[in-house]
Amino acid sequence: MSETAWILTASVLAVVLLLLLIIRFRFQPFVALLVAAITFGLATGTAPLDLAEQIVDRMGGALGQVALIIGLGAIFGEVLQRAGAAERLATTLVERVPDRYLSWALGLAGFLVSIAVFIDVAIVILVPLLYAIARRTGRSLLYYGIPLCAGLSVTHTFIPPTPGPIATAGILGADLGLVIVYGVVCGLPAMAVAGPLFGRFVAKRIFVPVPAEADAVSVTAGNGAEGARSGSGEGPSAIGGAEDGAADPLPSFGSVLGALLLPLALILGGTTSSLLLPEGTQAATVLGFVGHPVIALLLTCLYTLWFFGVRKGRSGKELQEMATKALAPAGVIILITGAGGVFGGLLVDSGLGEVLAAGMQQINMPIVLFGFLAAAVIRVSQGSGTVAMITGATLTAPLLETIGASPSLAALTCVAIACGGTAFSHVNDSGFWMANRYLGMSVGDTLRSWTVMKTLVGLTGLTVALVLTLFVT
Repeated sequence: MSETAWILTASVLAVVLLLLLIIRFRFQPFVALLVAAITFGLATGTAPLDLAEQIVDRMGGALGQVALIIGLGAIFGEVLQRAGAAERLATTLVERVPDRYLSWALGLAGFLVSIAVFIDVAIVILVPLLYAIARRTGRSLLYYGIPLCAGLSVTHTFIPPTPGPIATAGILGADLGLVIVYGVVCGLPAMAVAGPLFGRFVAKRIFVPVPAEADAVSVTAGNGAEGARSGSGEGPSAIGGAEDGAADPLPSFGSVLGALLLPLALILGGTTSSLLLPEGTQAATVLGFVGHPVIALLLTCLYTLWFFGVRKGRSGKELQEMATKALAPAGVIILITGAGGVFGGLLVDSGLGEVLAAGMQQINMPIVLFGFLAAAVIRVSQGSGTVAMITGATLTAPLLETIGASPSLAALTCVAIACGGTAFSHVNDSGFWMANRYLGMSVGDTLRSWTVMKTLVGLTGLTVALVLTLFVT
């Protein structure tokens, strides 16, 4: 077997090993990625001591900026979650929008909420609102639930500072400002198609009533949301719970919207300043500094801790506990991202990029499509969107380096990988079972609604990304 054929074979076997470790043997993805990376390195002839050094170097290189952004983003999201940002956005939009446009308002609410709040947390917090609207209108719960979940799904996987796109962009070396821009451009059509449009279609064919246990779920979800907000576990949410004078009032709509858009505006300001302003000028220097992703997230964190914490009378101890709690899940994602960077680095060093580039050139496959397919295969196999995106980025990174992709193409590839990590959700995905439980559907109806919605998000986003590649170099 030639060296080229062996590199390709070893990479395929390494991915198969990775999937076996995660699916069959229930390895933690961080450990599984390291084992697959080491196996691949040894199989392709890397000396053991050199391999150990490469692992350490690649781990550190992969986590420089990514670890800081994911950690700061987690604190930012935790503060807004406890402040009641999700409830405020959703209730304000629903109150101000006529019934015939409610599905679009809920899609937009999900799109905004998921900038900072994890999708599973947002579903738990907002599901009582869906119950209340469905009761009032008599429509299928899917008419409102699908748009909300589509909006949540798009931002959670397409747009930084959520962990998935941050990790993917870090592995690919993509510019975060461009990822935000292309994530929004690809994400809004995906939300529209998979959300309000598909929600209207599927609601006519599958009538899902408000679950019989909705009252219990509403109280539980409401208490959980307010408990997170107050830090005490007492007092119901403003949505679905009883009145409690001790409960913290929800923040204003403008303050929540401003906090959500602040990091995006700072990062985009830094990206555009480098393109529009002469290098070395004071304005370019200031905008570049505050627009650096790490500085932008740090400033946003400090602002939200003051505005939604200190200003509301929270003690330093409460804020410290809040930040510490947020960093626990962030740590897992950071380690998985680092291990993915190790795996990707070894693939680059092996020359896999040249092998794949030659093969893709022969069949004329765009790199954006390759990234989507790589992530989608992992997504279907093991269920986790984050693992799928990180692994898809790991397999695609050697190609980007080989072909010398432009910043725009790298950003679009990042979005395409996110599309692959979103699509085809089924029974091995925890999100599938959350939708099944909270929307009160059978497994068959969940496949026909949730799975199709997630797939439409991925395919619509991919289609827009492929079209955009015709206009960028």
